Amino acid sequence: MSVQKWHHEVIGQRVVEALKNNEFEAVYVPTRQKAAEYVLNFIKPGDSIGMGGSATLGELDITPKITGKGAHILNQNQPGLSPEEKDSIRHRQLISDVFLCSSNAITLDGYLVNVDGVGNRVAAMTFGPKKVVVVAGINKICEDVQAAFRRIALVAAPQNNKRLGLPNPCVVTGICADCRAKTRVCRIFSVMKRKPMLSDITVVVVGESLGY
Repeated sequence: MSVQKWHHEVIGQRVVEALKNNEFEAVYVPTRQKAAEYVLNFIKPGDSIGMGGSATLGELDITPKITGKGAHILNQNQPGLSPEEKDSIRHRQLISDVFLCSSNAITLDGYLVNVDGVGNRVAAMTFGPKKVVVVAGINKICEDVQAAFRRIALVAAPQNNKRLGLPNPCVVTGICADCRAKTRVCRIFSVMKRKPMLSDITVVVVGESLGY
């Protein structure tokens, strides 16, 4: 085992134990392939699968595997949808059988830290779907909540804005400017310190860098 893989596993397992202590189900897997295999265990034929906007899920290449199992994907980011169709999908995600997403950051204390624009992702993570599965690469791990929000401002927000093609200041400067733009997507700030009382959430920590 390389030194890097050793460190990823040690830190990943530490975060898994912290998440479990906060009442989440959690598991560490070494690769994105293992993560995809693990996630697919929760999906059955006929299930509705909500997909939170996530570069991480894209890197798992899991969409064809989900449809191959006979499940129906609810993804508001598929091309060609009208604003009304996108909004309808967001609402249906809230009562999906399985909601898949990532987290912008996870602290060593096992807190899930996220920033949303519309809020459908953090809403579905909190309550609604029968099952929530959060997949996060080792790059998402931060020391504490303050470090998590700094990571979002420096890393996640600018890259997500660039990916979405939004004309916000961070796509020029590379760092959040706490802007007041109409197209600002950093609007809902969420820290999940414990598993919500009525939600079933599993966090999959992956020993590779994934997403932003």
